[in-house]
Amino acid sequence: MASVLPSRPPVADVLLIAVAAVWGASFLAAKDLSAQTGVPAAIALRFLVAAAALGLLCLLRRERLPRGRGLTIAALLGGSQAAVIGLETWGVHLTSATNAGLLISLALVATPVLESLVSHDRLPGRFFVVAVAAVAGVALLVSDGGFRAPTAGDLLVLAAAVVRAVHVTASGHLTRGRSDGSPGVVLVQMAVCAVVFSGVGAAGLPSAVAGLGAAGWADVLFLGLLCSVFAFVVQLWAVRRTSATRASVLMGTEPVWALLVGVVLAGEAIGPVALCGAAVILIASAVAQAIERRHRLGPVQEGPRAVCAQAAPRMVRAAEASDAANH
Repeated sequence: MASVLPSRPPVADVLLIAVAAVWGASFLAAKDLSAQTGVPAAIALRFLVAAAALGLLCLLRRERLPRGRGLTIAALLGGSQAAVIGLETWGVHLTSATNAGLLISLALVATPVLESLVSHDRLPGRFFVVAVAAVAGVALLVSDGGFRAPTAGDLLVLAAAVVRAVHVTASGHLTRGRSDGSPGVVLVQMAVCAVVFSGVGAAGLPSAVAGLGAAGWADVLFLGLLCSVFAFVVQLWAVRRTSATRASVLMGTEPVWALLVGVVLAGEAIGPVALCGAAVILIASAVAQAIERRHRLGPVQEGPRAVCAQAAPRMVRAAEASDAANH
């Protein structure tokens, strides 16, 4: 009898986990880089590298850039993305990479709420119960074993999660039905981020570049090439080759990677109360995603193939909306 070998995981699954992993590690890299260069220079360097690399890719692929109204929309979304990245990076500069990676995951809960308000599609009551649990998890995480106010960094990351939810919701509604290619739209957004933060950090940018060592440039390349260009391109490719549910679960592992990287690589301490809060945030975010997904897709009776067929259009639209929304 022939032996049965375990099947290999699909390439798309492996790549989506890789994207989640690099995004989870981005908080530590951003924290280390901003400590050397300052926040504006760190973000400017990241997006200058990302825009140059993606610009070259678009040139080689002969991607058409958005024009007219499409260009205006892409530029506006670039501004909201710059706000997300700025708040997130300033936040992680003032708090731990572990806290930042977990707190930003609340965008997974906030986004469906905003989407339901815009679309007038009321979410089930149990979703809001889970959302309250996620907020309780935040209170445990930032309390650090005692009752205290969140740090300025914690509050900035929480603000980044809210702005990210607004950005993702706006991306979905403003780009839906348009023919502009995702790489071109993402390139415009990266260029806007590069211009904004190069302007904000212009005075300190030359000295920041001159003072960077090998580790600093490694952080710049990691954030620009892996966390931006690689992640956005791979995400778009992979989500079109797997189910919406599977992609959501795999991408939802990002805060787990952030926790592992912060604790294992950076040696950040997390007490038992904060650890309980981290677990509550992770579980609540995953459950909230599942509730929202079931509500959005509705009951499906025809079996797995019908589920995939029904999920595919929404999955592609979600990819178009969130290509430039993360990190």
